[in-house]
Amino acid sequence: MEEIKQSNRSWYVVTTYSGYENKVKEYLERRAASMGLQDLIENVIVPEVDEKTTDGKIKKKKIFPGYVLIQMEITDEAWYIVRNTPNVTGFVGSSGKGAKPIPLSEEEIKDIFFQMGLSELSVDFEIGDVVEVSKGPFAKEIGPVTSLDLKLGKVTVTINMLGRETPIELDVNEVVKI
Repeated sequence: MEEIKQSNRSWYVVTTYSGYENKVKEYLERRAASMGLQDLIENVIVPEVDEKTTDGKIKKKKIFPGYVLIQMEITDEAWYIVRNTPNVTGFVGSSGKGAKPIPLSEEEIKDIFFQMGLSELSVDFEIGDVVEVSKGPFAKEIGPVTSLDLKLGKVTVTINMLGRETPIELDVNEVVKI
């Protein structure tokens, strides 16, 4: 499992040629070290998960092929180094022509780290609390939480559907505590 340094720097997504994600990570870490920019470019991650193959072996599977996450401070120098690294095609959230990219939100990076198994979800509700479904076909429905699995990121809410109490399983980010 990858060690991630805690920092107040923002996370950005860089696009690469597919299959070159690990090379880009290696290039960026080497370039930042050789130019003394480790304080600007702190973490470089290729989002991966362990996947069991049919023969029982564990192999790494990229969650987002063609993308690398970088925790950095966007300065002209750091932006230029990342942008001109071999096999990097650009930043996600940048219009090009020298425009600075938009960082990932705190919620987006937490979701990615959860998918990678690097963190456990935390929610502001528990079993018995009344929540409102905020996304999907059951949006605006209200009901109590009957089960909660933070490892899988799932919550079961009982809603009234056609006059009957019906349990539905949702992702924890699809409900909001009332």
